Amino acid sequence: MGSRGLRRLALRGSAGFALAIIVTPLLLVAWLAFFRQEIPSFPPTGYTLRWFAAIPDNRAFASGFIVSFQVSVMATLIGLALAVPASLALVRSGLPLKPVLNTLLMLPLVVPGVVLGAAFYVGEMEVEIATEWPLLGSKAGLVAAHALIVIPWAVRLVTASLSTLNPSIGEAALSLGATPWVAFRRVTLPAIRPGVVAGALFGFVTSFGNLEASMFLVAPGQTTLPIAILQYLAWKIDPVVAAVSLVQILVIGIAMLVTDRFVKLSQVV
Repeated sequence: MGSRGLRRLALRGSAGFALAIIVTPLLLVAWLAFFRQEIPSFPPTGYTLRWFAAIPDNRAFASGFIVSFQVSVMATLIGLALAVPASLALVRSGLPLKPVLNTLLMLPLVVPGVVLGAAFYVGEMEVEIATEWPLLGSKAGLVAAHALIVIPWAVRLVTASLSTLNPSIGEAALSLGATPWVAFRRVTLPAIRPGVVAGALFGFVTSFGNLEASMFLVAPGQTTLPIAILQYLAWKIDPVVAAVSLVQILVIGIAMLVTDRFVKLSQVV
């Protein structure tokens, strides 16, 4: 076997090892969700679906799912509303500080989640002190923080779509009498739809599964699903929490498959 074959084998082995590290915990969670016994032990004594039926009866999980869904949807919409104009400014305008702006927009992707959560907490506390508006522990404060988490994904993917779009198309629409808003809505927006949809999807998934930043901002009655799972694990480990996790994985996976069916994510990711 030549050096090229060895390199190819090493790359495939590395890819397989990385895939195994990612997939193995998910498979173990899926397996645990079907155990018959309440206290996990290996090998299982049998399999059952009763843990999935028990999920709606757990008020913390049901409330956490609703809060996570509401926060993620609102944060995604707000994040997109801010990310699309920011992406247009990065790609189309002649801003002198575009590299600096791009770096600032990408910061939530590289800053550790705990540091980000602490920054959100301090920032919202200062706003609350200055305005006397109860922001900490409120859904509005949680949505605002999650919107900042969504923005980098949306900017990154919308910018990728805009970079492949010929600007002369929009200029042609303007020369034919269209207003800038009409040209954007009827020409630019349909052309960058894959990037917008992909940004919305990845932003929603990131917000829905966020744990570190949310820990600093939740309050009783405003607990997200990941934190509800963590609190449950603090005092009990049983197949119910595995069933909840598996449902969350399946919902996210199905959303990505359906989105890819209509918008090819491989074109923008």
